[in-house]
Amino acid sequence: MLIKIHKSYRDVVSICDSDLLGKFFEENEFQLDVKESFYNGEEKTEEEVSEIIQDLSREDATFNIVGEKSINLALEEGIIENRSIKRIENIPFSMVLL
Repeated sequence: MLIKIHKSYRDVVSICDSDLLGKFFEENEFQLDVKESFYNGEEKTEEEVSEIIQDLSREDATFNIVGEKSINLALEEGIIENRSIKRIENIPFSMVLL
């Protein structure tokens, strides 16, 4: 998994499955662009990403999550619910503001 923290007045955390980086998905009128400039962060283990999620979920963080592994981890950590998951070309993604 790749994770990148964009520092701003509120941290924006991008998490994606490594194999999706740089890919573009389109279905009907919707697009999902897993841009390297936004998602290409550090390669981390699930445990490391879990720790980061736990730490930043206590803050006013925004999360952008793409991919099966990343979405499943976010579900396990309780920062998203099934109803907040959308799919484009069967690729799951979710955006959440805590």
